[in-house]
Amino acid sequence: MAETDTSQFYITTAINYPNGRPHIGHAYEGIAADVIARFHRLRGRRVRFQTGTDEHGLKMARKAEEQGRTPRELADEMSSYFREMDDKLNISYDRFIRTVEDDHHRASQALWRRMEEAGDLYLDRYEGWYSVRDEAYYDESELKQGDDGQKLSPQDTPVEWTVEESWFFRLSKYQEPLLELLKTPGFLEPASRRNEMIAFVEQGLRDLSVSRTSFDWGVKVPGSENHVMYVWVDALTNYLTGLGFPEETHELADFWPADLHLIGKDIVRFHTVYWPAFLMSARLPVPRAVFGHGFLLNRGQKESKSLGNVTDPVALAEQFGVDPLRYFLMREVAFGKDGSYSPEAIVERTNGELGNAFGNLAQRTLGFIAKNLDGYLPAICGHSEADNALFMTVDRAVAQEIPAAFEALALQQGIEIWLQAVFACNAYIDAEAPWALRKSDPERMETVLATLYICIAQLAAAIQPVIPESAQKLLDMMGVPPENRTYQGVREHWYSPLAESDYRIEKPMPLFPRLELPDATEGTD
Repeated sequence: MAETDTSQFYITTAINYPNGRPHIGHAYEGIAADVIARFHRLRGRRVRFQTGTDEHGLKMARKAEEQGRTPRELADEMSSYFREMDDKLNISYDRFIRTVEDDHHRASQALWRRMEEAGDLYLDRYEGWYSVRDEAYYDESELKQGDDGQKLSPQDTPVEWTVEESWFFRLSKYQEPLLELLKTPGFLEPASRRNEMIAFVEQGLRDLSVSRTSFDWGVKVPGSENHVMYVWVDALTNYLTGLGFPEETHELADFWPADLHLIGKDIVRFHTVYWPAFLMSARLPVPRAVFGHGFLLNRGQKESKSLGNVTDPVALAEQFGVDPLRYFLMREVAFGKDGSYSPEAIVERTNGELGNAFGNLAQRTLGFIAKNLDGYLPAICGHSEADNALFMTVDRAVAQEIPAAFEALALQQGIEIWLQAVFACNAYIDAEAPWALRKSDPERMETVLATLYICIAQLAAAIQPVIPESAQKLLDMMGVPPENRTYQGVREHWYSPLAESDYRIEKPMPLFPRLELPDATEGTD
């Protein structure tokens, strides 16, 4: 991704369309963005993290009509489920924005006026295909035929022929600047998305219909009160709204342009063609980077109500735990590609990696100290070659390799590096056998335990973005000072003062109790 020279970092998710309850795909994007935000905070950056709900458009208006209620009533109820999901999944947003809020209407209308002042808006008549489900216009050449003969969008959603008066945006005017932007290294990742968008723009851009008159649920067009803005105009503006636009706020000065828009691969066109063009027209800087992640599949199938396989992420977190779910989603899928999940896979990853590998490593080390040293931290009586080798392995992973992977959004790779360092600690404890040293060489036993203690603290600090609650619980248990819980801060120097204090380790509780599937018959730890 594009490098920045500032200490600020602004990350956004796509704002979720709340015409239905949240599904696992919404949780996946929110958790990924949270991991990235937490990582940058640990790196000492001042982070702004925004998410929310996109509540306007024809889809919401029709859904409300079906239910015999107003769009606002529907929006109020459904938006609350998304906020609840974020809070339950420990997603540390700085603002949860709703597009029905007054400041967002003001921001959207201000952006519209800037585009109008640039001469980029004109009134005409729109005739063409529109997908209500995607809230997107499609050219005839993009459509395909469904099994029943119905025309479908590239996303397999129904399209309908639409005719109405509309304001148009001169998108064609920005074809060359957009091509230049899309070819800028780091602007759009992964490469497959970039190549797709370059090909789309190179085919030639048509001016874009940016208002509707057939319904009134949306942001009013300034000076044309019978028009509401095309839902994507106001939805994309949310990234500015949260920083106080159009006012010249400190937040806007510090955080715009956004460092990263994290979005699903199905809405890349809106974020890397339409959105930059709107900003260019309004004489505002374009985002530094956009990343289009893949889909999360349920046992290999895309979730849909018709298949009856839509998963409630809050229920999944209640069944397996928030941190195990977060870990699984970031560990299982190569970020940027499609991936699959199942309850069986969640259980296997959690028990094998969090429970057996890391949880047991921490528990038996702390438990041994509590039992054999009365809870007092062991003394360091010189280091052996094996001790230094482990320190080097863990230190390189925590200080260099994991941050480099997370910085590049290679989240799965970063977790794999972390896990290999955990395995190195387990190999070390088995080889050094402190339980045998207890009688044969007590001083050496203490050094081995101190070495493990420091390495476990480093690994707990490094994995905080992924499993924040469990990592913090372990660091609290170990007495690691808050100022040392960063990638650079967890070093041996904090250990000596702690070991010389009255701090004592209590008998540890399991961090990751063994998970079982509902129909499993095995016992639990």
